[in-house]
Amino acid sequence: MSFYQFAKNVVKIVLKPKYKVKEMGLENIPKTGPVIICSNHISNYDPPIVGMTCPRDIYFMAKEELFENKLFGFILRNVHAFPIKRGMTDRNALRQGLEVLKDGNVLGLFPEGTRSKTGEIKKGLAGAGFFALRSQATIVPCAIIGQYKSKEPLLVVYGSPVEMESLRKNKASAQEVTDVIMNEIKKIQEKHLDL
Repeated sequence: MSFYQFAKNVVKIVLKPKYKVKEMGLENIPKTGPVIICSNHISNYDPPIVGMTCPRDIYFMAKEELFENKLFGFILRNVHAFPIKRGMTDRNALRQGLEVLKDGNVLGLFPEGTRSKTGEIKKGLAGAGFFALRSQATIVPCAIIGQYKSKEPLLVVYGSPVEMESLRKNKASAQEVTDVIMNEIKKIQEKHLDL
């Protein structure tokens, strides 16, 4: 068993019963080939929750500061996370992200960049659109719905892939593509809020 699988099992044992995590739309995640999962961001627990519910291994970008602690940095690297410098264009992280997709893997992104304290979906950064346009990946929007309150249900919904063909044809900018992705996440959230 890989370290990733071991960590995933631990997260499932700890977080799934605590937050009554339920996932929907797993059929929207292709079983093979490059995929970008774009999710809203409401808690520090979002990466393990998305990682736990997704049937495939996910490579996440994580802020550089998290790697400063040696033990935590070791764990992050062994669950496929790689560092990104916040507040600037980190060419190395962009290159690494494209490499993940080129190798046919799953890249996990939180386009808002930081957590939304209100739960309201904020404007996404252009990075998600950059990866979508620079790769042949399937873009899967994901909405985490709930409040991370003990014993209250937390829903993770994977939506239908974002239609990229017309965006490419119309020469959409990276920001425009991100806006479309965020809009899809918002639609999923609105659809399932009352469940």
